[in-house]
Amino acid sequence: MDTQQISAPSRAPSPVRGDATPSSGVVHINSRHTSHFTVVGNHLAQHRELSLLAIGLATHIQSLPAGTKVGIKPLTERFPDSEARIAAALRELEAHGYLKRTRERLPDGRVITRTCSYNQPGSTNTRPVPAPKRRPKPAHPAPAPGPQPAEPPCIPTPTAPKPPPPPLPQPRNPLPQHQHAALTLLTDLHHHTPQLTLTESDVHHLAPAVATWFERGATPTTLRHALTTNLPHPLKCPAKLLRHRLTHLLPPPRVPVHQPTPLQNCDRCDRAFRSPAPGNCRDCGEAGGPPLME
Repeated sequence: MDTQQISAPSRAPSPVRGDATPSSGVVHINSRHTSHFTVVGNHLAQHRELSLLAIGLATHIQSLPAGTKVGIKPLTERFPDSEARIAAALRELEAHGYLKRTRERLPDGRVITRTCSYNQPGSTNTRPVPAPKRRPKPAHPAPAPGPQPAEPPCIPTPTAPKPPPPPLPQPRNPLPQHQHAALTLLTDLHHHTPQLTLTESDVHHLAPAVATWFERGATPTTLRHALTTNLPHPLKCPAKLLRHRLTHLLPPPRVPVHQPTPLQNCDRCDRAFRSPAPGNCRDCGEAGGPPLME
């Protein structure tokens, strides 16, 4: 008599509806996620109007923790796609409600871009996901019973106020030609360096400092070189940078050169003597000639 194989099933299991292997197309081999996963709706994964890059980018953004930078440059550094393609994909997501970018001004004056990612556009039950909280520090051991010394009050350390910027240089002897040359140089500066585009108010505010440079012997070429070389990138405030350079790179004033009194020939004796104007020498003047101008 044959030996019974008890490991073999007595009969084939009944097929479960929906679990049958399809004859063609994709076959899903799924494993249950217990951590590090993101829920993405089919309205995004199977969107008929979004490009594959936009769908993938939206999925990536939804998987990031709150507070992560999702600008064009960070995304370009993360993925091999170009800035133009990523920018176009972000515009797609904005057009279909999966992304919203707004410009906000912070209390300190800086302007930032606030990006909101929507996992289900059009839903009325939306709220921002808070940033993950840091783990609290371990509690200190309970103090021993009995009176405890009082802790000293926490007094903030005073900070010295920021000193005001030095005043702009002013010419000692304002000349119309220096003022005109200063206005021309500042107005024309953006033709040489596009980053240094100034407003009309900036030009008139900085013109006296430029005229001071001209008063001290600087040429337009020298001054333009001092203002346009080694610019920071990106340049946020051209007028502030020019104010700093015009003040801190100002050349010293010209040292007056002593000019000796010119020589003159005496009108009476033809002897040479020093005088600012022609006339007679001292001896001839004392002899009855016209007074000398020495």
